[in-house]
Amino acid sequence: MDGQKFLNLCIEKISKHMGVAKENILVVWSCKVLQNNKALLGISGSNYAYYEFTYNGDKKELYMDVYSKDHNVAFKNIE
Repeated sequence: MDGQKFLNLCIEKISKHMGVAKENILVVWSCKVLQNNKALLGISGSNYAYYEFTYNGDKKELYMDVYSKDHNVAFKNIE
């Protein structure tokens, strides 16, 4: 699948699934290897979840995993 078509599909799925405007969805990272695509997306202003999409080009299937931030740890004075 074309990279931009894949990202548009991911944005559409988050928009419908979460009920947010497409303009508020951010693409953090994406890549394409052979016939497969993978991307990480988030929602602007939200620190609660990120969305990982994988497109399996062999099976023509799209998978969405949702991850939540459990906690944040700061490590200080690292050199």
